[in-house]
Amino acid sequence: MGSTFGDGESWVRGPLIGKGGFGSVFLATLKKPKPRFVCFPSTMAVKSAEVSVSGSLQKEKEVLDNVKGSPYVINCLGEEITTPEKGEMVYNLLLEYASGGTLADSIEKSHGCRLPETDVKRYTWSILKGLGHIHDRGFVHCDLKPENVLLVPTIGPGGNFVAKIGDFGLAKRSAQKKKRRMDLDFYLRGTPLYMAPEAVIENVQKPPCDIWALGCLVCEMLTGKSPWDREEELNAEELLQLIGDEREVPKIPNGVSDEAKSFLKSCLVRKPIYRFTAEMLMDHPFLTGIGYQLEDEYMKKEEHEVASPSVSCNETDSEFSGSSICSSFSVDDDDDSTLSKLSSWPEDGENSEVQKSDKKPFAASLNTLPSTILLRV
Repeated sequence: MGSTFGDGESWVRGPLIGKGGFGSVFLATLKKPKPRFVCFPSTMAVKSAEVSVSGSLQKEKEVLDNVKGSPYVINCLGEEITTPEKGEMVYNLLLEYASGGTLADSIEKSHGCRLPETDVKRYTWSILKGLGHIHDRGFVHCDLKPENVLLVPTIGPGGNFVAKIGDFGLAKRSAQKKKRRMDLDFYLRGTPLYMAPEAVIENVQKPPCDIWALGCLVCEMLTGKSPWDREEELNAEELLQLIGDEREVPKIPNGVSDEAKSFLKSCLVRKPIYRFTAEMLMDHPFLTGIGYQLEDEYMKKEEHEVASPSVSCNETDSEFSGSSICSSFSVDDDDDSTLSKLSSWPEDGENSEVQKSDKKPFAASLNTLPSTILLRV
């Protein structure tokens, strides 16, 4: 498939490393000898789709441009159009490559067991730093889940990884002007398993929704199980009904530290106005001392990159390294059939805890949901 999409001006498309509704992800390396006027790392991840269906990728590029500047958000390196010998022109989004894979990969490798709590704390702190930055820039991720958290190696002993937030294809501004539309034109953004009650009940997706999703994600790291895990299998529609039921609260898992239980309770609060913010969670006892360690590792990595740069950068930046290929796309424009404008906070709900559900049955049952709901699996 790589040859079908073609190579870039300064990079060669390698093997397929991921695929989704937006398109395909490839590993890419710089051409040899290294071209002049290029400022790319030696290895990148390239998200690609034919130009005619690349609207989601182009909107993701705009969001990434708006939230750049955090070491805990995946770095966007630019965009480029490639023209294969046969076929339609291809839009390519050039991204930082995370050699550690995704957080979902790490959870899967645990074979249903929990990740070490030290790792959970490290990843949680990094994700919170990224979320805080995203929210401060006026955006909501809307699809935070293990598959969208990427692991990048740090410099130093131990072979540790830092977690970075990726995949902004469903992100939105947190304060968008509400357009009047028919009810059927409202869409849910995200993955059912990680959706907050207010998103399901009121179609409201603001920063507290990302905090709820973080609580679900942390529970999954701590237990190896999804937060709505139950004995009986639930399809996507049943799961959404469960989340929207004000009488239902997830149960906080046993077998974890008191600090971890308190952290989960701070995230999984049904009423969003009582849910902790990213800034508040950074000071939670569950994460005491983690920030100093990670910031120190980050500074060492920065010093290492200055001393031994992995980026080829001659004379000036490439014309493709940060240009806007399609400036007509805007994250404020939700006329795209895959996106929506949302409404105000609900007034009901109470404290919550954590339970059970298998993700795979949800994916198989997504076709049972109304076509006006946009969901990720």
